[in-house]
Amino acid sequence: MNKIGSTLHSKVHNWIDAIGFRLNASQTDGKNNITTNHYFFETFNFFEKAKRNHPESSKFLCFDAYGEKINVKSLLDLQVAFFENISQLK
Repeated sequence: MNKIGSTLHSKVHNWIDAIGFRLNASQTDGKNNITTNHYFFETFNFFEKAKRNHPESSKFLCFDAYGEKINVKSLLDLQVAFFENISQLK
């Protein structure tokens, strides 16, 4: 049976492409085939950790406006943290 809807990975990447995030750094652990990507926009940063050839199992991590770690379980988690961070800019 095909999955209904998009994966978190595709939702996040569609959104970051629309906003204009940039890839700051990328590191690959060859032993475990895990790539960690660091994305940023203005003052907001987040990380993506993905196994090679399995983007659907990507994990995302960002920080709220107070520097608290947020494990992103949905696109909404990432968007809330992003807009709170951007609203702090003066």
